[in-house]
Amino acid sequence: MILLFLLYLACGVFAADVVDPKDCTAFPCMIFSDDFDYLDHDAWEHEITMSGGGNWEFEVYVNNRSVSYTRNSTLFIKPGLTSEWKSEEFLTSGDLNLWGMNGRGDVCTGNSYYGCNRVGTATNIVNPVTSARLRTLSDFAFRYGRIEIRAKMPSGAWLWPAMWLLPRNWPYGLWPASGEIDIVESRGNSDYGTLGNQYGSTTLHWGPYWQLNMYQKTHTKYQAPTGSYADNFHTWRMDWTKDDMKFYVDDELKLTVDPFTNFWDFGGFGDSYDNPWAAGGKMAPFDQKFYIVLNLAVGGTNGFFPDDVPSNPPKPWSNVSPQALLDFWNGHSSWLPTWEQGEGRISEKAALQVDYVKVWKMENIDQ
Repeated sequence: MILLFLLYLACGVFAADVVDPKDCTAFPCMIFSDDFDYLDHDAWEHEITMSGGGNWEFEVYVNNRSVSYTRNSTLFIKPGLTSEWKSEEFLTSGDLNLWGMNGRGDVCTGNSYYGCNRVGTATNIVNPVTSARLRTLSDFAFRYGRIEIRAKMPSGAWLWPAMWLLPRNWPYGLWPASGEIDIVESRGNSDYGTLGNQYGSTTLHWGPYWQLNMYQKTHTKYQAPTGSYADNFHTWRMDWTKDDMKFYVDDELKLTVDPFTNFWDFGGFGDSYDNPWAAGGKMAPFDQKFYIVLNLAVGGTNGFFPDDVPSNPPKPWSNVSPQALLDFWNGHSSWLPTWEQGEGRISEKAALQVDYVKVWKMENIDQ
């Protein structure tokens, strides 16, 4: 504890603060730290969108303290119901316009997939769940170093928590050419085969085109040592250098990524495509600055929640249904009680809870 405090002093960083890596004089040097004593809107930007990350998820991301707030030095991202924000009739007839007018925290951040404006109909309803997605895009990004996040996963059917990194400038092209680093993803279901909240996964996404996403080569799934990841706080860590990436849970190594020569050869792409990383180093596309994302998604039709896995409660929608949002909402009598957990309202147990996020520069190399 004394050593950690001295590191704080050496780098001049305290809660919800960012340090220019060029100012580091001793290593490791903490360059980002948030203990969530309060929700620092100078460090975290709320995304405002219904785009669902391209996965046709069921939530609308909003900036509202009912779904994202801090208490007892913990960040809570908790799902809510659009029907409580608007009305149940709004789902089938309302015009949800997120374009905004006042700047950051109010203006829609994702227009793709009709993310800024949707009008509900009897079969294509407005997103029935509210949630939050926070990012450091404008305020903090880093290349190489250590990131550590202590968090507790949510408990509740069809909840999809994620703590991850995206490229700030997309220098190698659109997803996944510029990479994606999923430090941890999980599912809130307590009874969903080997895909419930007893499990977590860590994944890198990369490839010249989305059809050639080679994530299978850089993916691992692991089980909580006891109970589930929704029972207690755990610490996820990534050590990222110019040569490899190592991922840990509670200091136990879960995944090592070393492309040996480069990711192009590692992917076995050969001469059939143009190499977007030709001008990069060994770790390209993971040789650039990435920013931090914390979010809680719900459902979706991309297959993260497969149709063929037995579950309790039963999955109320099919991934090929043209009215998946409606099917999901019509099944709320089965999944909403798992979010409320006997409390009569949505419980904080259904929230992604983050104790802290910390990033260190580990050695004197260019950032």
